[in-house]
Amino acid sequence: MLAALGLLTSFFSFLYVVAPSIRKFFAGGVCRTNVQLPGKVVVITGANTGIGKETARELARRGARVYIACRDVLKGESAASEIRADTKNSQVLVRKLDLSDTKSIRAFAEGFLAEEKQLHVLINNAGVMMCPYSKTADGFETHLGVNHLGHFLLTYLLLERLKVSAPARVVNVSSVVHHVGNIHFHDLQSEKRYSRSFAYCHSKLANVLFTRELAKRLQGTGVTTYAVHPGIVRSELVRHSSLLCLLWRLFSPFVKTAREGAQTSLHCALAEGLEPLSGKYFRCVKAEQVLSTPGRVCMGGAGLTGLCILSS
Repeated sequence: MLAALGLLTSFFSFLYVVAPSIRKFFAGGVCRTNVQLPGKVVVITGANTGIGKETARELARRGARVYIACRDVLKGESAASEIRADTKNSQVLVRKLDLSDTKSIRAFAEGFLAEEKQLHVLINNAGVMMCPYSKTADGFETHLGVNHLGHFLLTYLLLERLKVSAPARVVNVSSVVHHVGNIHFHDLQSEKRYSRSFAYCHSKLANVLFTRELAKRLQGTGVTTYAVHPGIVRSELVRHSSLLCLLWRLFSPFVKTAREGAQTSLHCALAEGLEPLSGKYFRCVKAEQVLSTPGRVCMGGAGLTGLCILSS
């Protein structure tokens, strides 16, 4: 027993010694472009914490006028104050946006369009993960409603402003778990069968399919769109799962920081020459092929129209 305990202790000690090297290996690529953004306008959802906050910080550092669109305005103001002090950019603004309520989404869009004549980058970053079963204010299953439908509606409402500001970009934060997702049109709100894990996967697949279809519809407009996987990141996203919170604490030396997790979003928002890759899925700042069965593609193609109807 003592020998086993000793071996286990030695193993974990070894892991923590080599943790910096392991984390560096899994950290992935870095956004290396030197593009500056003076005069450019950016909207980032959920930028009051985590990846979104670090994305906002870097874009503000490059001179952009950044809108932090979030549900918790007090948290957003705290993040904005920190970013303004860090970047010396006073143009970091906070506006209320609750993606679980289409009235809030429409109110945000109406206010933004009255305030700004241009929009160059929209980063759909906010999300929820592994929530107990619940529905949004409009009756959508929460993962689908917040992670996909809310962002779909927001993008739709801001699309004309993006077009008149072209070249412009839409970045949708998805996840590698979209590979195990499916869109179940016979039970779209998961009323017959619900798994908090798979509900998240399904919503992330919807992000990827939406990105692909949006790119097709925006051809020739000067607006391009990209889906990204940020990696396994220390963030508040896992707050609804006690098990994941524990695992994140135990293995925190091995997972990405929020700054590292923001790199692929930043790459797709900033890197020059990405226009031919519109609609693609990016991981570790590189485009990857999305592996889809014909059934999932057909389901997604037909489903995008259905999902659009739900959120319009």
